[in-house]
Amino acid sequence: MTPHLSSTNPSSIKTRFAYKFLRALKRLNRHRPTSPPSPNDIFRGFRMIKMASYASMASAVGSRRGWSRAVLRKIRCRALEIRRRRKCGGMIRRRSGERNKVDKLRNLVPGGEAMDLCSLLDETAHYIGCLTTQVQVMRNIVDLCST
Repeated sequence: MTPHLSSTNPSSIKTRFAYKFLRALKRLNRHRPTSPPSPNDIFRGFRMIKMASYASMASAVGSRRGWSRAVLRKIRCRALEIRRRRKCGGMIRRRSGERNKVDKLRNLVPGGEAMDLCSLLDETAHYIGCLTTQVQVMRNIVDLCST
């Protein structure tokens, strides 16, 4: 059972994400080239849709969650990098050897590197819920567009 956008609570994360994501897709569609796309254009479009999805979800959640702040910070950093054509931030640290499960989880959740275990588990649960919401909304959009 997938709820429709019109029957959901207007203040729910799902509704806020759907509106923000659809607005982002509309903006991306305005900048679409009229000529047949090259493979690089297709990959670039895929990445832009992915970033729009993450930005819309993080924006819908707001700054209440650490993962959403980390996603928005990363997107802003990338935007500055593209504008300035230089790398943002410091060097990426790589660990050698075995990593335990908590370290793996820290790397999966945006901003998880700086969280204690309790906060990490709370943020992980919320992040998984938001990813599930993303998938549901995107499926609904595809279903609406394909009928």
